[in-house]
Order: sequence, then C-alpha cells, then structure tokens
Amino acid sequence: MHENILLVEDEEALSMALGDRLRSEGYMVEAVSDGVTAFHRATTSRFDLLILDIMLPGRNGLDLCQDIRRTGLATPILFLSARSETADKIVGLKLGADDYVTKPFDLKELITRVEALLRRGSAVRNSNVRVIGSIRIDLSAMEVTRAGVPVNLSATELRLMRYLLGHPGIGLSREKIWRDVWGYDNATPSRTVDVHVSTLRQKLENDPSHPELIITVKGFGYMFADQATGMKAAG
Repeated sequence: MHENILLVEDEEALSMALGDRLRSEGYMVEAVSDGVTAFHRATTSRFDLLILDIMLPGRNGLDLCQDIRRTGLATPILFLSARSETADKIVGLKLGADDYVTKPFDLKELITRVEALLRRGSAVRNSNVRVIGSIRIDLSAMEVTRAGVPVNLSATELRLMRYLLGHPGIGLSREKIWRDVWGYDNATPSRTVDVHVSTLRQKLENDPSHPELIITVKGFGYMFADQATGMKAAG
C-alpha cells in the first residue's frame, strides 16, 4: 500500500487519532496544522491524498483547495468539517474537492472513503505522464526528463510547468499566472513570472531564443503551445 496522505488539521487530538488510524491501515501520513504550510507541502511534495480541515489558521481549507487546484494539481482532496450545511458542501465540491465528511464522523466510514479516493487517484496518476517530443513529464511524481536525462526544476518551476500544461493553447496573462501559481492577490506581478518562464525555456526548449513550447503573447503573458494538445500520455 504505502500511499502518502497529507493530513491538514489544527485540532491536535483529532489529528493524532486520525493519523494513527490511517497509519495502522498501512498509509504513510504527514500531519500539518495550518493552511500556509499545507499549501507548500502539497505543491512541493508527492501525495496521493489530501485531507483538509476547513477552519485552519493562516489559510482556510476552502481557499487552500482552490489555490491547489489553480496550480493544476489533481491530487484527490477530502474535506473534514464541522460545517454540515448543504451549501458548505456544495461550495467545497465546486472548488475542486472530491469528497466532504462532516464532524463528528465514523472512522470506519472515513477509511472507506479514503480507500475509494485513493483508487480514483490511482487512475488519475496513470494518466498524468505526458510526453512532448524528447520531454517526459510525470506530474504525479513531479519529475521531468529530456532525452532520458533528468531535468532539475525547482518546486516553483514545477508548479509553473504543471499550470501551463493544464492550459494548452490558452493565453495566460502575467497577472493570472502570478495569482494562480504564486498565490498573490495583488494585480501587479513582479518580474518573477518572466524570470521563471525564461528559466523553464533554458531547461526545456531546443532553442530558448526561439521557443516552441512556452510562447510569449506580446504585451499580455504566455501560452503553452497548441502542439501540447497533441501530447501523448505515457503508460
């Protein structure tokens, strides 16, 4: 088994109890207690399932879910919440969650839901490897190779790459990239977006001065080339 689960819960007793039960079922569990740390861990490490409380310090679970999905990460998300109103569940699911369990909950039922989401996630992972020419991108393992040679990308570069891959053929403004990948709400990005795009080109393009994958949309932003829509999935 050995699937990796990120458990995000600020109630210490519940976190310990649930973490112990999941580990007893054979899962590897990392527990964090705030939304800021959770976003960093979810987007820089490989997990098979994210279990999120909604009421969290730093960044609440709903915002966290939305921000994670904006990066293009498809890892299954299960919400835990004391808020049982139907409207709250609908909001959570619309923001990208895969399931929603209200507190208090039965541990056996929760484990059953975890198992179902992990089965679903396995199918997603199997379709999450993309091949574009000599470039192979494993979005689940967050690994990139070029002609069989590993490409060393930073965590931010991986998030940016994953985000661009999720929007092939669509012009994305610098402001939108800044907001969705870096998580900043201010409308004026720094040169950070341009610098990271330039670095990706240096690492991935055959001729970075004449890019074929990450195209500049003059005066606006960037677009992952239409040819990406023809990229094939690798088994």
